[in-house]
Amino acid sequence: MINKKRLIELTQKVITINSENPPGNERVLAEYIEKDMRSLGLEVKKYSYAPGRPNVIATLKGTWPRTRARKEAILITPHIDTVPLGSGWKNDPLGGRIANGRIYGRGATDDKGNLAACMEVMRSLVEDKVFLAKDVIMAATVDEETGSHYGIVPLLKQKVLTPRFALVLDSDEFDTIVAQKGLIHCRLKLFGKKAHGAYNWRGINAIEAASRIITKLKRLKLKFTKHPLLQGPSINIGSIKGGEKVNMVADYCELTIDIRFLPQMEAKDILRQLKEIISSEIKKYKLEIDDIQFPYQIDPQNPYVQAYVAAAQRLGNKPTIKGSEGATVISLFKKYRIPAFATGFGAHGTAHTNDEYIYIKSLYKGTQVLEAFIKDYNKLN
Repeated sequence: MINKKRLIELTQKVITINSENPPGNERVLAEYIEKDMRSLGLEVKKYSYAPGRPNVIATLKGTWPRTRARKEAILITPHIDTVPLGSGWKNDPLGGRIANGRIYGRGATDDKGNLAACMEVMRSLVEDKVFLAKDVIMAATVDEETGSHYGIVPLLKQKVLTPRFALVLDSDEFDTIVAQKGLIHCRLKLFGKKAHGAYNWRGINAIEAASRIITKLKRLKLKFTKHPLLQGPSINIGSIKGGEKVNMVADYCELTIDIRFLPQMEAKDILRQLKEIISSEIKKYKLEIDDIQFPYQIDPQNPYVQAYVAAAQRLGNKPTIKGSEGATVISLFKKYRIPAFATGFGAHGTAHTNDEYIYIKSLYKGTQVLEAFIKDYNKLN
């Protein structure tokens, strides 16, 4: 049985353990999770792909023969890193303060409340001596906030994780994320020619070229098919820097670009259009791709999705089938043909904000739903 008091205290505890990313050092929190899961007698392993950044994999083994139980496993995966604390908080970002039915702190919603829910479910199943046929795997992963390059990505690539189905715990208020946009993150470096500011016609101003490129990008009409759960594609200029002095023609400018695109759109086509715009304004440039994640969708009628919705409704909650404009790690499972969707129990609109919080009521109900869903999953063919 889910223990509400213990769940609250666990959420407070993991909030107090700093795991900001950047800089990216989740070691102390990972060691706490490892110790807690080992105390249950689970199989616990750590996998590190960067110093101080261990992923913790805890497995409650099923009663079926090992090969079958492993093959049919359910994976529940929260991430353990958070965005930086930042300044301007009214509450201690590492305090885990309780007020007005909320727990405050960095990561309360994204994603330490969901982490605590997973840990409490694993403990509840063991304490209640629930014997499931299929393996239940909890993967507490690092580096989600900066691309999962040391977390889910290598764990999947190296086949450490090979479940039948994956439930990503990284959402709010029982939202059931079955579709999300792809993303392209890139850095554009423009190279002009220096000159005296009084004779600017003798140079090539990289900043001015950047401004013209930005104008064209904002006017660009990307072709897409309307999606029932997602807004249209978007382009955002995240940062820009360049120039050395007011009376010099800037020979260098760098900007970062965030592009979000829909299922059925191709990243290569978007990048081709981007390069056409850039080359129309400046001859010398370098476009560096930092990350590409492809769009993802799973049929809302998928039996795993429907089983989760049914479990949530049975326990008096109102899950909503939604699409995500942002990126969770569900898209990373697509390459490995592992069906996945995301859900979670955070508070809408508080992730990455000052005085981030989670509602205790949602956390408790969500943890009960998660346990019920895992039991129901065990009965699915």
